[in-house]
Amino acid sequence: MRRYSSGVSDLGYHVVWCPKYRRRVLGGPVAARLRELIETKAAEKNWEIVALEVMPDHVHLFVKADSKSSPSHIANQFKGFTSRLLRSEFPHLRTRMPTLWSSSFFAATVGNVSAATVKRYIDTQWERPIRRQSDMT
Repeated sequence: MRRYSSGVSDLGYHVVWCPKYRRRVLGGPVAARLRELIETKAAEKNWEIVALEVMPDHVHLFVKADSKSSPSHIANQFKGFTSRLLRSEFPHLRTRMPTLWSSSFFAATVGNVSAATVKRYIDTQWERPIRRQSDMT
């Protein structure tokens, strides 16, 4: 749970992205360095990494972020930062592919309440006792 002067949020995202052409280039020292870079970027942005798995041909990240950071912003921050540094540190990543990451990604929200629970809560609003006007101010 994150508290701000203007509100409270608890936003978690499952983000997945792949190397260009889904090449299996994320092994050994590249994978270890990628983990370090993702952790560095998350700390810089004050985002919490809940889970991170680097597979040979894709990355899974569960991250909690502030309410002003969209899923596409989060994915692009990680992809841009890691691509630039990994390609400068590991020359073989420059020779085999025009870019490190594909332009696409997957993102899904993650929360403590299911979509069915939220839908049921909204659908049953009129069934709840209506507050008096004095209770709402």
